[in-house]
Amino acid sequence: MVKPNRLIVKLIATSFFVHAGWGLMAPIFALFITDQIKGGSLEMVGVAVGIHWIVKSSIQPFLAYRMDKVKGEHDDMAFLLNGSLIVTLVPIFYIFSFEVWHIFVLEAIRGVALAMVIPTLSGVFTRHVDKNWEAYAWSLQSTGIGFALGFASIFGGMIAATLGYKVVFIMVSIISGIAMGTVYFTIKNDPWLRNGDEED
Repeated sequence: MVKPNRLIVKLIATSFFVHAGWGLMAPIFALFITDQIKGGSLEMVGVAVGIHWIVKSSIQPFLAYRMDKVKGEHDDMAFLLNGSLIVTLVPIFYIFSFEVWHIFVLEAIRGVALAMVIPTLSGVFTRHVDKNWEAYAWSLQSTGIGFALGFASIFGGMIAATLGYKVVFIMVSIISGIAMGTVYFTIKNDPWLRNGDEED
């Protein structure tokens, strides 16, 4: 079995923790809005989810275009770091939310953050994947995301049922923070990243 290079492993780990953190929210998001938020309803759950995806999908190509235009990868990783920071902070604000518009704003912000994270992660991953092992590397990436979402969904429901929503939100933030830390140390220590004077 081929072992992916070190940078690819770090990127897979980053993706794993990003999805594991928010995977904890998957089984409880609708219940949180309908039970805890003033004016919350199933219709509002749909609107909140829609806002997230529409915002992310609308700005993602423009952000990705900008990242591709700038040579080197340290700016890409800085973009990834800032997006990861926002993703880490958003769950904390859920704890203090009590109006449905609070949720809409937070979902829009999360959409912006993931529009920064996902294309950047995919771009750097694609440039550094081991030649002739592209399908295998992407399968590891997809498998990691699948396990992250699967196990996080199971535990997210259990944690919310026993300890409450706030504990889940704090755990989402902590796990997302691990992803941010992985990005930070990759920027600081990984010589595989390309400099701005190199050709992309």
